[in-house]
Amino acid sequence: MTVVLVEGESDRIALETLAARMGIRMPEVRVVGGSKGARRAAGELIGVPLVGLVDVGERNDFERVLDTVFVCDPDLEAEFVRALGVAGVEAVIDDQGELESFRSLQRQPFQRERPVEAQLARFFGGRSGNKARYARLLAEAVPLDRVPPPLAALLGAL
Repeated sequence: MTVVLVEGESDRIALETLAARMGIRMPEVRVVGGSKGARRAAGELIGVPLVGLVDVGERNDFERVLDTVFVCDPDLEAEFVRALGVAGVEAVIDDQGELESFRSLQRQPFQRERPVEAQLARFFGGRSGNKARYARLLAEAVPLDRVPPPLAALLGAL
């Protein structure tokens, strides 16, 4: 059976959440702890069909050892921002009671002139556990006809 290699826990959570919503039986998803872990994981799984999900900046690390790689541009969170739109993502943040926290981040001097997508990236990565928590929340919120393309393609390939 195929094993899916992913960089981090948020990738695993997003894939498993979407698979459950879509009624897809998900194979093992192995978190490799960053793109450099792909080589080690592939070495442990010789003879097992492998596919990967990786951020665009780390794609070479996965493509060196895997035949099939699905790439998030530039990362998982940005894929969800495009799929849901900024207003949709802010609605998810608001549902968590954290919209004022996000607005406070937007008012910080360094953040003021940055695009909202960059501000959202900072928000998701700014607190321990936020990426994983919001991966699940965004995967639950995205309409199934707007699943981010790399995730939809990976799930479709299973």
